[in-house]
Parts: sequence; structure tokens; C-alpha cells
Amino acid sequence: MEISSLANRSFDELFEAFAGAFADYETQWDKAQLRAMLKRRGFDASLSFAAVDAGKIVAFTFNGIGDFNGKRSAYDTGTGTLKKYRGQGLASRIFAHSLPYLREAGIEQYVLEVLQHNTAAVSVYQKQGFETTREFYYSNQSRELVRNPRKEPTPACEIKPLPLQEVALLSHFGDSAPSWQNDLSSLQRAGDAIRCYALFANGKPAGYVAFEPASGDIAQLAVHPGHRRQGYGSLLLQRVLDENESGVVKVINTEIANEALHHFLEAKNIPTRGKQFEMILPLGRR
Repeated sequence: MEISSLANRSFDELFEAFAGAFADYETQWDKAQLRAMLKRRGFDASLSFAAVDAGKIVAFTFNGIGDFNGKRSAYDTGTGTLKKYRGQGLASRIFAHSLPYLREAGIEQYVLEVLQHNTAAVSVYQKQGFETTREFYYSNQSRELVRNPRKEPTPACEIKPLPLQEVALLSHFGDSAPSWQNDLSSLQRAGDAIRCYALFANGKPAGYVAFEPASGDIAQLAVHPGHRRQGYGSLLLQRVLDENESGVVKVINTEIANEALHHFLEAKNIPTRGKQFEMILPLGRR
């Protein structure tokens, strides 16, 4: 058993390992979905590592690299182990192996999310020095079960395409900062896979949405506090539903403190399915 970089591995090898590690999960990914996810989350094969047995990837961590909260960061885009090899501590060995390489590359912190009910994993991360920074909800619903009755808002409004680079100008409409896969850097990496719209009331922006039609993922949805409860959020959600290509609506890793958004989602029958911790390890620690 050796641990090595994924720099020289083909995408087909990565997909085979990923599919094998998550074969017993309820959610499955095809090649196109995995490729899109890795692109959006900033996957860097040269700074990602795997345990290899007889030339085959049996455990891995796909690391995304980017800027987060003003710091050069690594992000756990996906960690998995083939069922036959579980219980051997391979994920921890891979992580420990990666740290010197990440530090050498100028990475200042390591960011991950972990399901709160996965207490064993949370404990492992805490022992490694990770600190919980935020708590997230994740929500989803079948498209046909979303309830979105709408009233004609006052004042009248219009929805226009919003250039991706202008999302940052409206981000203060929201009540919390996005998680890694939903922040502007991730949306920019995803490029044309993301669609953005701004809603204008009396010629001024009152809300916006950024989403991925292929996956049904809503990355950002916010209405200016002064324009809430006027039907604008419902209009933006309807644009998401109209252009949805997956049959599922997902809102992943929204901060629990963002009560306005969660009340809105619950009212639309997009319920909370679980909670995650965002955890960060400053890499200055040795």
C-alpha cells in the first residue's frame, strides 16, 4: 500500500474509485456530474492524494484549491474508501501525507464539511485540530413537490440575466456568507453551468439568484431586506423551477443563522434534510 498524488491519474480512474467508494450511498453520480462537481469545487489533481494497492486507487481525497475568506485554502471535495479497505485508517493517512505538500504550495487552511450525525468523523477531525466554524442546513425536494404560489408583487418588477461577475455586487442582500461550493470563486469555476438572474423593482435591484440547472442546485438566493415578503423570492424561485433540468431542487450548505432563507424554503416545501458542520484547520499548526 502506498500513498501518492493523483496528478498522473486519468479521469476514468478517478471516476472508478469515486463510484466504488460511494456505491452504497443513496445518491449516485455519473461521469458528467462528477466532472462538473470537481470543476466547480476547484479540484487540483497535483494536490490530491490516494492510497494505492497493486496499482488501483482504494482510498482517496479530492482536494479543491482556491481562496476562501481571504486565505489560500484547500477544500475536501470528496473523500472515500472502497468497502473492502475500510477500517484501516486510510483517510487519516492520506490527510497526514497531504499536509506537507499543501503547506509547501502556500495553502493557509484546510476547509471541509461533515454531517453532524457522523460523530465518528467529527471526532477524528477534532483530534486532527479542526475547529467548527459554522453550522449548515441542506435541503432538497422533487421539483413537482415544490409549492410556489405567487402573487403579483408591488411595485411591478422584471427579471434580467445577471452577469456572473456582478453577483458580488448584490451578495450583501443575503444574511450569511456562502459555503465553499456556493461562493463566487466556485461559481466562476463552473462558468456556463451557472445561470444568474437579478430582479429589479422600480429599476433598482431587489434580489438575485444563482443556480445550476443541470443539478437543480441553488447556490445563492437572496432578496434585499427592504423588499422581502413582497413576492420577489417566489418569482426568482419560479425562474429556477422553469429552467430546472434535473427534477430535483437542492439548496446545500446554507448557514443555520440564515433564518429568513430557511423559513422561505420550508414555506415552499423544500425541507431541511440534515445538518453539517463547516470545519477549518489552520495549516500553520504542526
